[in-house]
This record gives sequence, structure tokens and C-alpha cells, in this order.
Amino acid sequence: MRSSNFLFTSESVSEGHPDKVADQISDAIVDLFLSKDSEARVACETMTTTNTVVLAGEIRGEGIMDRDGNWAPGVEKEIEEAVRGVVKRIGYEQSGFHWNTFRFENNLHPQSAHIAQGVDAGENKEEGAGDQGIMFGFACDETPDLMPATLDYSHKILMEMASDRHSGAAPFLEPDAKSQVTLRFEEGKPTKATAIVVSTQHKPGYDKGEKQAELHAYVKGVVARVLPAQLLGNETVYHINPTGSFEIGGPDGDAGLTGRKIIVDTYGGAAPHGGGAFSGKDPTKVDRSAAYAARYLAKNIVAAGLATRCTIQLAYAIGVSEPLSLYVDTHGTGTVGDERIEAAIGRIGKLGGLTPRGIRTHLGLNKPIYEPTAAYGHFGRKAEGEFFPWERVDLVEDLKAAVDA
Repeated sequence: MRSSNFLFTSESVSEGHPDKVADQISDAIVDLFLSKDSEARVACETMTTTNTVVLAGEIRGEGIMDRDGNWAPGVEKEIEEAVRGVVKRIGYEQSGFHWNTFRFENNLHPQSAHIAQGVDAGENKEEGAGDQGIMFGFACDETPDLMPATLDYSHKILMEMASDRHSGAAPFLEPDAKSQVTLRFEEGKPTKATAIVVSTQHKPGYDKGEKQAELHAYVKGVVARVLPAQLLGNETVYHINPTGSFEIGGPDGDAGLTGRKIIVDTYGGAAPHGGGAFSGKDPTKVDRSAAYAARYLAKNIVAAGLATRCTIQLAYAIGVSEPLSLYVDTHGTGTVGDERIEAAIGRIGKLGGLTPRGIRTHLGLNKPIYEPTAAYGHFGRKAEGEFFPWERVDLVEDLKAAVDA
């Protein structure tokens, strides 16, 4: 059994990190294709490096590409415009990576007919999962967002810095950055921040003297805005740009690939991960949709007061609609047994049996809502309109009623 007194650390990366640039581009392509065909099939991988962006993957959709690989009129231009638009929004206008001048290569091609026949619904067949795999969802009461505190604060530090960079309040910042927060837990609750690490790309000259001091003071001010005051104190050690200069960053500094920040995207190491990435995948892929459903269930269980900490696992087989298993673990914090919660989930008809189609229908996932998920985490975000529907807590009363049934 885990000790109730420990140190725990999570990290985050900014929207300008090369892997996150790739994730955002991949999800911009998903959104573009879903805007044309809500049933589009997309598996889009992106690679970024110095002045280069390359797309690869498999797609299918009406008004996008036919089965012979011929693009619909104008779509190729829209793809390139979407890709350059992502890079421009992030803010890359550097000699080594500029939104208007990087070399672009599009290698997307038709989805395999063999995959399609296993996934598509037929006259006597329910739509199957887009792949096999296991997916985890998690929630805990460490923050109002029902997320692990170390990850929640790591994300919010970088979100504040990005907001200041875009507004002009911190003109010395460039897009690439990383953060890391270490908290001391006592009796299982966060009590002190022992270490804060922030590495941020910056304008020339901010690696020494007064300008470096200005950058350090700014970062400490952001941390003070994000973390509760009681967590900060003399015990908190700051490591700000510990290697010194950080002028060359983003894809010019390191190559980026879709799907390389799966722990940042989820729970910061505080919960298991099934191994599947999210970005670049349409919601028939249960790597994405079932992970969202698992978070939705775990969050609502905690929000309903049925537990203070909850892990959900779902498992699927390619071409099979029903999940192979549903596992609930409230880590000894449940007000009722885990088996009762599992049974309660099965009684909630609106979930559609947690089939791929049932998940997409209940959460409204066949929409162009994915680009905003691709930086600062897919979970712990504010559900607004059609965006982040898996963060809603609208299942609370259903769960309470089903547990008591």
C-alpha cells in the first residue's frame, strides 16, 4: 500500500513544444475533415523539424478523398492552410521555423479497406471499435478540476505564460516551454511545493544580467498566481531555465512527433495509461473516445461524492462493439463498493453500453472540437458548449440513482 506521506511530480509542456506543435496540427486536420464529414475516418501523424512539417496517415470521408486516393477539389489547399494556421496561432515567426515559409509535405492516403470492414456498421453488424486496447480514466479531489494537483498546476503555469506572451504582457517569451511541479503530500493531501521547474524559450539577452533577473522574477510571479499561497514558502526551490540560455526552441531545436506526450495529455503519472495517444485520431478510435468516456465516468463518480479518488479501465477489441471489460477502483475511498459502482454504470442507458457509437452519441464527439485539446491536457479543462464534453458532471444524479437501485 502506498504511503500517505510522499513527494510527487508531474510535468507539462507548452503549445510551442515541438511534440505539441505536431499534436495541434494533427488535430487541426481531424477538425477540418470532421467539418466536411462527421463520419470521416482520420489517423493523421505529424512530424516537425527545422522549417519542415510532414503529414502521414490514413483517411476516408465524403468530400475529402475517394478510395483511389484522389482529393476532392480544394481540399489539399485547405489542409496546408490549416497547418500553417496552427503554427501562426502558436506564434512561430523565427528563422528556423516560420509559419509562412516552412516546407510542407502531405502524405495522407486512403484508409485500409480491411480496417474499414471490421469497424463499419453493416446490415447485421453493430459498428466495432477502431482498434484493440485498454483505456484509463481518472479523477481525484486534489483540485476543483478534479485532477492531480501536480499536473493541474504544471498546465496552468504554462497557460498563464502563453496568455501573457500572446497579449504582449511578457514580450520576452517565445513559444517553447516546459514546467514541472513537485508537491509534498501528507495524509494523501498536497501541503507544500518543494520544487518548481520552468524552462522557457526567450528573446536574445534574457540569459544573463538584469534581463535574466527580470525573466526569473516574472516566472516566480506566474507561479504565485497559479499555486495556492499556502503551498509556497521557504521550502520551495525554483529552477528557472537551469541550463542557462534557451533561445533556439520548438521544431528548430528538436524534432516533434504526434503522440509523444501521452502522460502530459492525461494525468501526469498519477494514474495508469493504456498507451494510446489521442491527437490525430477521429472518435471511432477508442484510444481517444473511450479514454474520454473513462475520464467522464471517473469525474462524475468523484463529483457525486461516491469516492475522492477513482480509476476506470475499459478494454476493446477491433471490430467488436461492446467493451470487453469495465473496471472501477476507488482506492479505498468509495462510499459504496466498487462492484456496486460498476453495476450502476451498466444501468445507465444513455451511455449506450459504452460502445464506440454509444460514447460518441452521448458525448457528441463527431464534431470539429479537437484542436483545443492538443495543448495543456485533454482533462481538467472547462466544458463550454460543444468543447470538452467529457468534463461535464451531468451524470451525477444518474449515478446516485443507479447505485441505490
